[in-house]
Amino acid sequence: MTTTLRSCVIDDEPLASGLIASYIEKTPFMTLVGEFSSPRDAIQLILDGGADVVFLDIQMPQLNGIEFARIIPPSTRIVFTTAFDTYAVEGFRVNALDYLLKPVSYEEFLAAANRALQWVEMARSGSAANSGSSSSNDYIIVKSEYKLVQIPVNDILYIEGLKDYVKIYTTDNDRCIMTLMSMKTLERSLPADRFMRVHRSFIVNTGKIKVIERNRIVFGKTYIPVSESYKQAFSDYVTARSILPRLDDNTE
Repeated sequence: MTTTLRSCVIDDEPLASGLIASYIEKTPFMTLVGEFSSPRDAIQLILDGGADVVFLDIQMPQLNGIEFARIIPPSTRIVFTTAFDTYAVEGFRVNALDYLLKPVSYEEFLAAANRALQWVEMARSGSAANSGSSSSNDYIIVKSEYKLVQIPVNDILYIEGLKDYVKIYTTDNDRCIMTLMSMKTLERSLPADRFMRVHRSFIVNTGKIKVIERNRIVFGKTYIPVSESYKQAFSDYVTARSILPRLDDNTE
């Protein structure tokens, strides 16, 4: 089945809005479901799940694009269209799919649209694979090096947080997958019954833990520290699944 992207435009500049709308209408795999001059006018459509991708201006009165992006469901992807490059980092912090500077050419638009199409197709295929199952999704999709990467949850060993970025280490990849995302955002996307925060900078896949040494989790040559804040919860987890006594509170 051919995927069609339900797309809408939110921009208080009529010429800019009309240009993006015309791009949508001439792109075979897209359909225009709305053209709005204010985020407030579009909010019901988006919260009802009526759009797959939103082309969103940033500088608008009453409610700007960054603020609006924070309340958009993660199933709706955001492409910012703006005349200012000063918002780029903040835009990606709200998990924008792309960031286009005005005036936007059709080539730039089409590249962003194809990324959105790829994301939606991957998300839908993952949902189809998991249909009929009560477990959490088996895949997460992240943006890395301007590409969308689908990662099987079961392949993740651990995740390391570095300020605005996270590094995802997997069983079948010698190098990590880096993406611009907060640890809190990624943690919410992972099944809680399989992943545990053990440090402000580390989340581990509990099913992949083989060795614990001196209050550190060992993955090959990498040692993941268990910090004091998470020590009790981790100790309880280990104790509940082992025939050993509780981890020594005096262990370093």
